[in-house]
Amino acid sequence: MLIVTETTQKQRTGPGGAADAAKPRSPEYELAADALHGLRQDLFHEMFAYRPLGRAGTGGPLIRRLPGRMRQYAVWAPHAVVVGLGLIAMNVAWTGNNDGVAGPVAGLLALIPVVFTLLRPVGAFWMSLVATTVSSLMGGYWNAWPWQPGSFVSHLTVLTVVAIRTRPRTAAWTWVLTAVYGVFAQFLFGYQSTGNLASMLVLSAMILLVVTVWHIRRDAKQEVTAQQTETAHERSRRTLLEERTTIARELHDVVAHHMSVVAIQAEAAPYRVENPPPELEKAFATIRENAVAALTELRRVLGVVRAEDYEAPQAPQPTLADLDTLLENVREAGLSVEKTVMGAVRELPQGVELSAYRIVQEALSNTLRHAPGASARVEIGYVLGGLALRVVNGPPPAPSLIKPSPGAGHGITGMRERVSMLDGEMTAGPTDDGGYEVAVFLPVPAATERTGGDGAVA
Repeated sequence: MLIVTETTQKQRTGPGGAADAAKPRSPEYELAADALHGLRQDLFHEMFAYRPLGRAGTGGPLIRRLPGRMRQYAVWAPHAVVVGLGLIAMNVAWTGNNDGVAGPVAGLLALIPVVFTLLRPVGAFWMSLVATTVSSLMGGYWNAWPWQPGSFVSHLTVLTVVAIRTRPRTAAWTWVLTAVYGVFAQFLFGYQSTGNLASMLVLSAMILLVVTVWHIRRDAKQEVTAQQTETAHERSRRTLLEERTTIARELHDVVAHHMSVVAIQAEAAPYRVENPPPELEKAFATIRENAVAALTELRRVLGVVRAEDYEAPQAPQPTLADLDTLLENVREAGLSVEKTVMGAVRELPQGVELSAYRIVQEALSNTLRHAPGASARVEIGYVLGGLALRVVNGPPPAPSLIKPSPGAGHGITGMRERVSMLDGEMTAGPTDDGGYEVAVFLPVPAATERTGGDGAVA
């Protein structure tokens, strides 16, 4: 305990102890430290980082309007613009230095930093400062200090390209270092000249401000696009879960009915046999217990997926026998629809009947929403191995007073979920005449089919 106390006291009072190191810094100190860290990271640690300028995308507003062959060359437009600006700077520098080799050297010193921005933008900035110094010491326009005319165009181009290709913080640091360099060079060598430091700082500040606004707008647009994509994904996922929940609620009555029948028959079976053996009674009792347990679990699962305001339907779930009532309701809503039944009508499993009814109902609802005034046709085929459905509507009339209602796409999702649940197949898409078609096949094992009445056409 004594050692711990002495150590603690030393940390509190000793010079340079751990307590001093853990002392909270002032906001000004933290701001300066962050700024210096950003300077080192942007302009020193990544000084010669290799960052080649990529080609422009072919989906831009201008490039996508060009013919195919021109579009292949237009993707190199950014590179051509940078090289063109470098050639302009070289021409200006060469023209201002006509003494022997001074002209070509000054031209190359103005061109190389601009071209270098295509590969290593931060390194091109430092190269431009060195080239500016060499060009100024070579002579030419002594009243233009610290930038010769060619160096002025070259450095301004380098600042612009670096600002476009890097983050706004890096662009700000390049401007600050340009100002420091200009003040230092003007103080040492250009005190007898008027200088162009103010022109460089004002022009570059205006250009960097425009580029920064462009960066912010582009980043905001990308963020909004990403959020919209994520929102659409989440909406689609939520829609899928809602459709599955709805299907689970509807099929609950069907499955619960069958499980109840199994439990009742298993309980009554031993009384239909005179002097049943104990093994038979035990087997039927086990069947009944399993049926009741399965029904209990089914209700518990349904309680998890049921919404708080969900109310169980009082009427039984609809089947294909109720399709005529649905068609009458649709006709009263203004949709001209006809039904065609092919094959021998027979009773199908309740899950198949319910899914078929819901698919037809949703397809006709989509016709009412998206093609008001169009006619529709419902085809039901009792084929070998299953049930075939086809709901097709024509295009809406051209002079229509009723505007189509935009939908969220839940209908197609729900139909596909029902078909997938029954291991069926479904296709949906526009027709050649401008209408829409939904075709579904729901397989039914032969053992579960029970023959019904004859086919009919309505």
